[in-house]
Amino acid sequence: MPARLTVLSGPSGVGKGTVVARLRQVVPRIWVSVSCTTRTARPGEVDGVQYRFVTRPQFDAMVAAGELLEHAEFAGQCYGTPRAPLADRLAAGEPVLLEIELQGARQVRAAMPGAQFVFLAPPSIEILVRRLSGRHTESEAELAARMERARIEMAAADEFDHVVVNDDLDRAVAEVAALVTAP
Repeated sequence: MPARLTVLSGPSGVGKGTVVARLRQVVPRIWVSVSCTTRTARPGEVDGVQYRFVTRPQFDAMVAAGELLEHAEFAGQCYGTPRAPLADRLAAGEPVLLEIELQGARQVRAAMPGAQFVFLAPPSIEILVRRLSGRHTESEAELAARMERARIEMAAADEFDHVVVNDDLDRAVAEVAALVTAP
């Protein structure tokens, strides 16, 4: 059976990164794509681990060359998934996970309709607000933009094959692991 691409999406602050980090421990054979971004690294982030940090001209050149499976711009920063490493891993029979936002998930659905799409939802909008504001990584304007985008993304949850509510980390990770490893 060929390897399957799973796309994990959900609003900023829902815990995608935390779920993926735990998922890597539970399903070590899964390959998680590292997206490119033009934003600067946050404290503790390492180039090539959380993201590949690139300049805007480098990103634009990747887009022009067709090197990205999907790409989007949010709050003045660009994000995108390099196509070649993902295709190589799938061809090698490895399960692949993309952790991306809604706009990117829609692009991947158009390009790879056989992929599995999982939406990670917060238990409530109030908890999402607390998680985002607790990070202290965005200005008030950026936080407001993220919350507006989160409302739009949450309204699109029915576009996904599965919805997992991140109200209990262990349970959410177990649900995503079961979906990623299902035949």
